[in-house]
Amino acid sequence: MNGLEGLYLEDIEIGMVGSYAKTVTETDIVMFAGLSGDTNPVHLNQEFAETTMFEGRIAHGMLSAGFISTVLGTRLPGPGTIYLSQNLQFKAPVRIGDTVTAKVTVREIIAPKRRVVLETNCYVGDKCVIAGEAMVMVPSRQ
Repeated sequence: MNGLEGLYLEDIEIGMVGSYAKTVTETDIVMFAGLSGDTNPVHLNQEFAETTMFEGRIAHGMLSAGFISTVLGTRLPGPGTIYLSQNLQFKAPVRIGDTVTAKVTVREIIAPKRRVVLETNCYVGDKCVIAGEAMVMVPSRQ
């Protein structure tokens, strides 16, 4: 990859893995709230969040899910990849100071349609906080 081109379909193999890690900050949460419009107080108001089942503020689930997009668009398969679908299961909260690692694994290659199916999970330490699957379209040399 040269930064402008990702892997071609012909370069991808089942089992390939890409990842991205980011420590979630207060600034990340506030900026995501501003960009997305999701100002749910469970993300922004400590007093309110303490009254919830989470007993404190949590990051937006879609903020962590966005790290999956980072892997797909910059690492595996990389630039040129087109996101077609994604399913997600939010399994545990992410809090300020947690380091989220998005891990993407190639599960299936549908060569005639230039499609790749990937397992898309996010972890905080060894704990899976998001589990999912994506389908992307990948450029071909042909």
